[in-house]
Amino acid sequence: MKFLLCSLNSKYIHSSLAPYYLLSGIREFSRTNVEAFILEGTINEKFEEILSKILSFNADLIGFSVYIWNLRRVKELTLKIKEIKPETKIILGGPEVSYNAGTILKGNKNVDYILSGEGEWTLPILLDAINQNSEIPENKGICYKNQGEIILSEPYIGFSDPPTPYIPEYFENLKGRISYIETSRGCPFHCAFCLSGRCGGVRFFDLNKSLENILLLSKSGSKTIKFIDRTFNANKERAKKIVRFILENYGREIPDDVCFHFEIAGDILDDELISLFGSAPKGSIQLEIGLQSFNEQTLNSVNRKTNTQKLTKNIQKLIKPQNIHIHIDLIAGLPYEGYESFKESFNKAYILKPHMLQFGFLKILHGSDLEKESYGADYSKNPPYEVISTPWIKESELKLLHTAEKSLDILYNSGRFLNTANVLLNKLNITPYDFYFETGLLLEKVNTPMEACQVLLEYGISKGIDKAVIRDILVTDWLSKSPKLPLCLHIPDKNLKRLGILLDEDSSTQREKNVKRSIAILYTQERAVYFDHVNPDRITGRYKEREIPFFGANS
Repeated sequence: MKFLLCSLNSKYIHSSLAPYYLLSGIREFSRTNVEAFILEGTINEKFEEILSKILSFNADLIGFSVYIWNLRRVKELTLKIKEIKPETKIILGGPEVSYNAGTILKGNKNVDYILSGEGEWTLPILLDAINQNSEIPENKGICYKNQGEIILSEPYIGFSDPPTPYIPEYFENLKGRISYIETSRGCPFHCAFCLSGRCGGVRFFDLNKSLENILLLSKSGSKTIKFIDRTFNANKERAKKIVRFILENYGREIPDDVCFHFEIAGDILDDELISLFGSAPKGSIQLEIGLQSFNEQTLNSVNRKTNTQKLTKNIQKLIKPQNIHIHIDLIAGLPYEGYESFKESFNKAYILKPHMLQFGFLKILHGSDLEKESYGADYSKNPPYEVISTPWIKESELKLLHTAEKSLDILYNSGRFLNTANVLLNKLNITPYDFYFETGLLLEKVNTPMEACQVLLEYGISKGIDKAVIRDILVTDWLSKSPKLPLCLHIPDKNLKRLGILLDEDSSTQREKNVKRSIAILYTQERAVYFDHVNPDRITGRYKEREIPFFGANS
């Protein structure tokens, strides 16, 4: 029996652990002859191309790992597969179908089986039952149709470490993409908007094996290794052991260009772990911290018990050394969070100066407490199930937040206009939210960074800032990310060529061959700067601004 495991990622740069976990489970637990293969693709591939690849395996059964981002494409593929090869059995699994298996089976005649919960143990059981034409065991997370009747099972939760996903096929297909590691499952919190707490308490995998896997991935060619533990520091002492191991081996067993990404709870950090993070080599670690909101009533209503004062202080301590990339999250649309309240949460988060401030919108996930509690929100019934309005925030107000979100991503999160945003904020004396909303209105139809640059230039002038002043600030921002100035910033000057020659002749400022160099004269500052577009800062992604030491000589 031939079985194809298909994973459709959101982007090529992302890899997936799920199919390799499942393939490893088949090899370890299956008792019959199952020939299994893996096909990784993306939702951005042409439909006909990915369909052709799937059909080329001529599999008897095809399984899909289903998530919010690929559900639509999976439905389209299963429909076409059944049209071409109606005898093919379709198996779905993953978080997008685990908690609404009955609805999926009832509404999709092309789906034969759904694995609810952890499939490493249950998929081999299902495949063996199909292969032997025997009865499917109950209570194993296997949902299916039997002569028109839909048979459901509760999501299956394993009680031991799953088989390793790091089999030869995983490393053959990784090819330098972002890699993922899981050292625990479950979450100590039970946030009403999330599914991680549905897996019971946290269960930690064997620590020594996890450390071995860190080294394996570090040597794989992957430059970013993401821990998918929902709360990495749920066990403080264990988290410290892992971080110490990484730091002790960094630059030796672990290449010094690898970056580790952790999702942590900021308010339960202790000073020792903060100190460990603070001692990490620059760019070796990224931290994602879920703030969600500063509204205490909102946090309590979704079971997110958070000491916001301690959280704020800990984030400030983490940001201060500027050695690790700090990413913090807010969620708009949560219970008891109105428009004004969210603006306040945004302003408090922004002044912490994280390197990325994710401006998210609540999604009512299948199986989450918010879906079951039905707290009066109107939300899309199609993925990603985003909230449209709530009893506390109107649809029109959420649209206003989307306007500010676009500007935040273009100006701040991209790292492209950081200086310009800071200068404008200081000169205009308005709140961060008001600034990003105002600029968001102007950026609504903008599609490229160059267009955004023109908008910012005109915005600054409209606010009474001298054109030459705002132009010079935009110049340094732009060249810190890209080598060629937009036309709106370019001023022809014969001195630029002369400065380039002087720089190349000076032994202290010579560059490597093929390294692009940008030079600019900042007229209002009476100085000149240059940027060598190599080795960007590992935290901000910006190229270093250097002043031309001899600018003005012989002019």
